[in-house]
Amino acid sequence: MSIRITPQISIEDDELVERFVRASGPGGQNVNKVSTAVELRFDAIGSPNLPDRVKARLRRIAGRKLTQDGVLVIQAERHRLQSRNRDEARDRLVDLLREAAAPPPPKRIATKPSRAAQRRRVDAKKQRGAVKNMRGKVRRDD
Repeated sequence: MSIRITPQISIEDDELVERFVRASGPGGQNVNKVSTAVELRFDAIGSPNLPDRVKARLRRIAGRKLTQDGVLVIQAERHRLQSRNRDEARDRLVDLLREAAAPPPPKRIATKPSRAAQRRRVDAKKQRGAVKNMRGKVRRDD
């Protein structure tokens, strides 16, 4: 079975390595007996299913989740059930890979206001200043 990331990209289940460990947090006495936390590992850089552009963006956005060897490590221990933690870890992996697969937004090209627009702006400021100047105290000339 494979996990669909985008219409063009999918990763196979055998590329994922899951390790179940004891979790901290909710669970009562269960937390001392059952390994409910999930550590999901995915060799992102070595994966044949990810294009190079996605790997490059993943290096930038993954941060500390990506090891020196290019292995993506996701830990999930929020839930009391192992199956829910497993689903959460896979969902977070898919979200991260989708973010890396999305093309970056184009660079914004700064524009310069036209000369007429600059003139209109200055004229409006002068007019407003004249209005405010007229608000001064009224002097009587006797």
